[in-house]
Amino acid sequence: MLNRTRLLALSLLLPIAFTACKPSTDKVAVPPQAAAVNQARLLKGTDDPATWAHYGGSYNEQRFSPLKKINDTNIKDLGLVWYADYDTNQNQHGSPLYVDGVIYVSTARNVVHAFDAKTGKRVWTYTPILIPNPSLGLVNRGIAAYNGKIYMGMLDAKLVAIDAKTGKPAWTIDTVPASLGLGAMAKNYSITMAPRVAKGKVFVGGSGGEFGVRGWIAAFDAETGKEVWRFWTVPGDPAKPDNAVSDKALAKAVDTWPKDIEYWKQGGGGTIWDAAVYDPETDLLYFGTGNGTPWNREMRDPSDGDNLYVASLIAVKADTGEYVWHYQETPGDSWDYDAISPLVTTDLNINGQKKHVIIQPSKNGLLYVIEAATGKLISADAFTGVTWTTGVDMKTGRPIEAPGARYETEAFNIGPGAPGGHTFHPNAYSPVTGLIYIPTWENYSAMAPQAKPAPGTAPPLVAFGGRVDRATLKPHNKQADNGWLQAWDPVARKVVWETPKGPRATSGVLATGGNLVFMGNSGGKQIRAYDAKTGAQLWNFEAQTAVFAAPITYELDGVQYIAASVGGSAQGGDYFAPTYARMLVFSVGGKAVLPANKPYTPLALNPPPSTAPADVIAHGTEVYTKNCAVCHGAGGTQQRSSFPNLTLTPLLYSQPGFDQVVLGGSRLEKGMGSFANELSPTDAVAVREYIISRANEIKNRPPGTPGAAPGAPPAAQPAPPTPPVRTPDVHDPATR
Repeated sequence: MLNRTRLLALSLLLPIAFTACKPSTDKVAVPPQAAAVNQARLLKGTDDPATWAHYGGSYNEQRFSPLKKINDTNIKDLGLVWYADYDTNQNQHGSPLYVDGVIYVSTARNVVHAFDAKTGKRVWTYTPILIPNPSLGLVNRGIAAYNGKIYMGMLDAKLVAIDAKTGKPAWTIDTVPASLGLGAMAKNYSITMAPRVAKGKVFVGGSGGEFGVRGWIAAFDAETGKEVWRFWTVPGDPAKPDNAVSDKALAKAVDTWPKDIEYWKQGGGGTIWDAAVYDPETDLLYFGTGNGTPWNREMRDPSDGDNLYVASLIAVKADTGEYVWHYQETPGDSWDYDAISPLVTTDLNINGQKKHVIIQPSKNGLLYVIEAATGKLISADAFTGVTWTTGVDMKTGRPIEAPGARYETEAFNIGPGAPGGHTFHPNAYSPVTGLIYIPTWENYSAMAPQAKPAPGTAPPLVAFGGRVDRATLKPHNKQADNGWLQAWDPVARKVVWETPKGPRATSGVLATGGNLVFMGNSGGKQIRAYDAKTGAQLWNFEAQTAVFAAPITYELDGVQYIAASVGGSAQGGDYFAPTYARMLVFSVGGKAVLPANKPYTPLALNPPPSTAPADVIAHGTEVYTKNCAVCHGAGGTQQRSSFPNLTLTPLLYSQPGFDQVVLGGSRLEKGMGSFANELSPTDAVAVREYIISRANEIKNRPPGTPGAAPGAPPAAQPAPPTPPVRTPDVHDPATR
């Protein structure tokens, strides 16, 4: 449960095992000038083999390295050189950095490690004691390096600068201080994106769209943490002016929001939780914004406004934050189509003219090519299964919505579904091949009309309506949950090659001058290398765990290495299971071997009998859906490994024990806060009875049916009805 609660992530200060050919925990001396990254080195990017100092390798975020000592002819000899275990069972989304012989990597719950890049020995570990604000997971997506410091956004919305030599904080600031006048809303922000650094400033945005916040991105002085400017992405309370650099842009946006609804009380959304790029060529900062809040436009704006600047790309001047241009990819978003998928900048020859462009394969299933200096749309093409639009009107830049796609009067099978056609997993672009390599998803969400709340009652922030009959779904009832890698030509506007489809999710991508593309996967627990021109698979490594983060490459003492931070569970993973999260480093001729995974016995599904009246269970369904489902899963079952499956908890046998956790906050140290302000004792009883009923349904399903418990006996009663239309696993592994 995570609705308006407080989490506590007490990361344990336990030793970490570091292994080359045998375990070692010896500390290593740090170079005198740790993370000696200045603006000149940042401008050089991956052309400097001694650094991977950007989240995306270079300012263009192409994740391309010209290194080619590892190439398509010797990739077969690539082997593990060393690994280092992390002390966590959570998902790892943080792509590492490398500077002058040291790897820096963020892991779940804002723990940061520094490793000797040649041996894997520990330099230091930064382990904060913090109380995370509400978030859809406990992940961190990455860090930034500049002038001897490592910068990280925190789950409690702080921004920390860590001394790269000692691992101790140099400064920490609150990105949503009381001076902003946000009140209770301030406690619903967290930061999961990797900060970006340019011209002595750290750029970062806050997430929390599912918890009723207002989007912003801000620039902070890299040496002191002092705020330089802040850009709000959606209008706030008109009675409380921001006095911010975004005021002029928001004066134009306010007409796209309802005039008779106090929409700002639910935040409005438009959060920045990924997709930010500084472009030295234009001196602009580009960033994407998230979904509107609530998700369904009918709930936040019955007047059918575009709701600027949600689901948009925005360009501002890096020095001042002054608005330059925007392009709204999904006007009046009703489908959770955040425009936060990673951006790439490059030069393309289009119709005989050189164009400096932004490329973004977006969550809404369309790949956009946009002129970087002006925001002019050059092209927009579907790169996965898309049902909500038939294309984009190139005169207006607006999508041509499919009839019925807004599910206002009847259900519609939306493609891409809520997980998106592509989310935070970084792409790679090779200037050698001219191709962008996209971790691609195909999925669909059946969305149905949502009942409007009673007057004076706020609508749910996250909802897709009620149950549906899939047999009558429009435009089809297709179901899919696929992930694969495709190589796309942004000039010819077509797929050049693609790998076979498998279960999502995918990791981020790395491309190199050795004619290689690297990508991992979650369910397959593998890292693979492909021929960048043909897509032929050339190499495979069994990682023993899910792979979400993008790998990097670097050169040290004349040897090229590949580094990947791995760890986590695939979709529907077990919260209690070990994930074998690690840093893995490879080079040609590496001979290290991972130890075998230890046996693990999952908890048995053994609920008490369901004896509660139907009206109690119905009330519990309503309360659970509103307060608990966003973390513990739709239908009472777990969706992500970040939170436990409640159908398995022994607390189902004891209402007092259940209440101690839900109302009393007795497991705050595990991340579960008190819901005493949201739930009454009667509500808690109903929620427990609802979970018991769902656990029994699952246990009694006939073997072989979807969702049946392992070894479940045949059931006498018919199979339960179609589950709620909210797509299973809405955000995992793209947790915000």
